[in-house]
Amino acid sequence: MRQDRTQPAGAGHPYWLELKATLALSWPLVLANLAQIGMTTTDVVLLGRLSREALAAGALAGNLYHATLIFGIGLVTAVSPLLAEEFGRRRHAVREARRTVRQGLWTAVIITLPLWVLLWNGERILLLLGQEPRLAADAGAYLRAFQWTLLPVLLFMVLRHFMAALERPGWALAAALVTLVVNGILAWALIFGRLGAPALGLVGAGIATSIATTLQLLMIVAVLLRERRFRRYRLFGRLWRADWSRMARIWRIGTPIGVILMFEITVFNAAAFLQGLLGATSLAAHAIALQIAATSFMVPLGVSQAATVRVGRAYGAKDPAGVARAGWTAFGFVMAFMSMTALLMVLVPDMLVGLFIDLSLPGGGEVAQLAATFLLVAALFQLADGAQAALSGMLRGLQDTFVPMLLAGFGYWVIGFGLAVYLGFRTELAGLGIWFGLAAGLAAVAACLGWRWLARGRIGLVPAPEGLRTAAAER
Repeated sequence: MRQDRTQPAGAGHPYWLELKATLALSWPLVLANLAQIGMTTTDVVLLGRLSREALAAGALAGNLYHATLIFGIGLVTAVSPLLAEEFGRRRHAVREARRTVRQGLWTAVIITLPLWVLLWNGERILLLLGQEPRLAADAGAYLRAFQWTLLPVLLFMVLRHFMAALERPGWALAAALVTLVVNGILAWALIFGRLGAPALGLVGAGIATSIATTLQLLMIVAVLLRERRFRRYRLFGRLWRADWSRMARIWRIGTPIGVILMFEITVFNAAAFLQGLLGATSLAAHAIALQIAATSFMVPLGVSQAATVRVGRAYGAKDPAGVARAGWTAFGFVMAFMSMTALLMVLVPDMLVGLFIDLSLPGGGEVAQLAATFLLVAALFQLADGAQAALSGMLRGLQDTFVPMLLAGFGYWVIGFGLAVYLGFRTELAGLGIWFGLAAGLAAVAACLGWRWLARGRIGLVPAPEGLRTAAAER
C-alpha cells in the first residue's frame, strides 16, 4: 500500500498518533487550568492596584487556602486513574463509572468540612506562624469570604475528571472560561466599588470568587444532566448509596496524591511565610513571581492530567507498550514547552512583572525590581517543575502513589525547604536564597520520580506496571 502523501512523514507512527491523542485531551485541560488559576491571577492583579499591603495579605491568605485546597484536589484526583482503568478495561463501564464518581463526590464533601473549620481560623494560624498582625487580620477576613469556594471547586474537579476519562473535557473548559469572566467582573466591582457595588477590598475578592466557583459547578451539573453522552451514566442517581470498598480505594490512592501535592504547594507556601518574615516588599514580590511561575505550570499540569488518563487506559487494557508511549510522549512535550517559558522569563522578566504591580504605588518600583530577580531563578527550575509534574501524572496512571509521596517529601522538605531556610537567613541572599532552595527541591523531586518511572521496568525499556511485566517480557 502506498503511503498517503497528504500526511506528514511519520503520521502513522505510534508515537505520532499518541502525541495527537495526548494533545487533543490536553489542550482543554490546560485551558481549564489556566482559567482556574486565572481567577487567582485576576485577584492578584487587582489587589496589586489596590495597595502593597493588600497584595501581601492576599498572598498570605491564598497560600493558606491553597495548602488545604491542593490536598482535597489530590484526594479526589484518585477518581481519574480509577475511571481510566475501568474505561481501558471495558469501554462502556457505566455502572462502575457511576459508583466511582459517586464516591468521589462523597469524598469531596467529607474532606471539605474539617478544612472549612481550619480556614475559618486563618488569622490565628498566621499569627502563630509569626506574620505581621495587621496582614494576618486582613488575610483572615479575606479567608472567611474565600473559603466557601472549596466545596464547589472539589465537586467540580470530580466531575471534570469524569469528563476527561471519557476524553470529552471541552464542557469543563467552557464552564471554566465563563467562570473566569464572571469572577473578573465581580472582583473588580466588589474590590473597588464599581457598578453600584460596595468597595469591600480584599473581602470583595473572596466573595466574588465564591460566587463564581458556585456558578461553575452549577453549569457543569447542568451539562451532565442534559448532554446525551453523559446523561446515560445517571451520575446523580441514588447519591446517598455508599460503596465503602470503592471509597476506601479512592482514599488509598488519593491520599498519597494529596500529600504529594501538599508537599509541593506547602513548601512554596512556607517560602511565602519566610518571605513575610523579611517584610511586605519581599512577600509582595514573591507573590508576583510565584503567580507567573504558577501560570506557566498550568500547561504541564494539564498534560500530566492527560497522561494519567492515557497511561491509565493502557494500564487497564494491559498494554505495556501503550503505557510507555503515553508516558514518554507527555514527558517530551512538557520538556519542550517549559524550555520556552524559561527562555521567556530570562528575556522579558520586567514586562511580565509589570502586569502585576502599579509602579506608581508607594514601594511599587522596589517590589517590581525584586520580583523580576525572583523570576530569573524561577526560569532555572522550569524544566525541573515540568518534569516532576509530567512524571507524577504518568505514575498516577499506574496507580503508583505511595513511593512517589515519600520521594516528594524528601525532595521538597528535606532538600528544598532546608536550603531555602539556610540560604534565606544564613546568607546575604535573603529572599533570593529562598528561591534557590525551591529550585533545588524541584530538581531533586524530578530526579527521584524519573528514577521511579524507570524502575517500573527495565532501565531504558518499557516502564510497565507490576501486572504487565510478564506480558512485556513475552513480547
